[in-house]
Amino acid sequence: MEAEAETGTRGSNRGRQALGYSVALLSTGLCAAARIGLNPVYHDDLVFLLFVPALIASAVTGGLGPALLAGLLSMIASLGPMGVPAIYNPEVLVRAGIFAGLAFVTGLVGSRLLLSADTARRMVIDLEAREAHLQSILATVPDAMIVIDEHGVMQSFSAAATRQFGWTAEEALGRNVSMLMPSPYREAHEGHLVRYLTTGERRIIGIGRVVVGERKDGSTFPMELSVGEMRSSDRRYFTGFVRDLTERQTTERRLQDVQSELVHVGRITSLGEMASALAHELNQPLTAAANFMKGCLMLLDRDPIDRARLRDMIGQAGDQALRAGQIIRRLRDFLAKGEADRRIENLPKLLEEAGALAMIGAREKGVRLKFEINPSVDLVLADKVQIQQVALNLIRNAIEAMENSDTRDLVVGAVPVPDDMAEIYVSDTGHGIAAEVASQLFQPFMTTKQQGMGVGLSISRTIIEAHGGRIWVESNPTGGTIFKFTLPVVKPEDLTDDE
Repeated sequence: MEAEAETGTRGSNRGRQALGYSVALLSTGLCAAARIGLNPVYHDDLVFLLFVPALIASAVTGGLGPALLAGLLSMIASLGPMGVPAIYNPEVLVRAGIFAGLAFVTGLVGSRLLLSADTARRMVIDLEAREAHLQSILATVPDAMIVIDEHGVMQSFSAAATRQFGWTAEEALGRNVSMLMPSPYREAHEGHLVRYLTTGERRIIGIGRVVVGERKDGSTFPMELSVGEMRSSDRRYFTGFVRDLTERQTTERRLQDVQSELVHVGRITSLGEMASALAHELNQPLTAAANFMKGCLMLLDRDPIDRARLRDMIGQAGDQALRAGQIIRRLRDFLAKGEADRRIENLPKLLEEAGALAMIGAREKGVRLKFEINPSVDLVLADKVQIQQVALNLIRNAIEAMENSDTRDLVVGAVPVPDDMAEIYVSDTGHGIAAEVASQLFQPFMTTKQQGMGVGLSISRTIIEAHGGRIWVESNPTGGTIFKFTLPVVKPEDLTDDE
């Protein structure tokens, strides 16, 4: 390409030189004609001034060579009508020398201008090529790119962004980027931007996170957002790269199927091991209790009855029954307290990530996810993995419950409640739950699903109670079900270091 560009430049230079010499001949001829026509009224002292336009025209179009040719022809045309004696006049010679210098300088300036014009032209061509290359990359890259200014107004909207959000570039440019966010993020976005500009506190910029976006048709989808910052003069711009996680739903579903199978096998294995352990641990006390009770029946058939021995055997049978109960109690305590790693966690972020993961594959089902998180709910004391598993379980149950519903609105929210607790709720518009089923819903092996094992909600209750909260279910006044659970919040004063 460099050889082609050099060949093109040489051809352009030759064409410009030919044009310059042509202009030199034509413009000098026109000035000479004017010189002859004005000869009766024009003073010889000013005759060289008539040919200055020829110098300028020749220098601008062809550079130094055409300007020197125009200067030579102009001097011949100026001195010829004066006659031979005028040539030896010192004053005429001085004016001719000045004009020759003017022709040379004009030619140099013209050459420099042409060189600068060529450089600028090549820069423009190079910039246009780079711009075309960049646009071709942005048109094919799968991630959307959106550029906003420090006020949140969109300045650039790529083709991938159009595919993901449904808005064209003409519709999006000049509008606030909050239009691409569902509530409550839309209302809170400007405050987040102002906080960053004033305090420099980073929450997404340079970090990235999984959030929820809203399309033109109002549907929402999980997306991975990365934001970079750029300064131009005294203004700031932010470039966001958006990856639609639903585009990977086929792969995610396959992975989930494999993971589900692995979890199922692991669950069966765990149940088998637990049953084996319980059978081994409970066999001895229950067998002993049964033997003691059989011995008691035999003593009752004798006459006279040995009351002291009967009392002793009944007491030993009761002790063995209590021992069996202690084995069950130890197992329950282990499940409730044994593996919780509670830390201070950001509840909105925790719920957002759980919602984004749960919504993978739900787009085709027409489910609309909305978050209603009270701004005053922020930090909680929790095991992030366990609480996200509870939220994930409740959200997926809600999605499955709405499969046959005309309206499929899913709401995940959090509000503060008394006793320094936060109440988290997952509301759906599904078929609802009967009252007699709701009272037993959190018991082990109780399920309303044809393929369910009935352990998910039971495990969720164990996790929430181990965190010091509680979990329950209510009917949705607009139809459907609302699952609620509480977690202890961390107040700002609790984070103060008093040392």
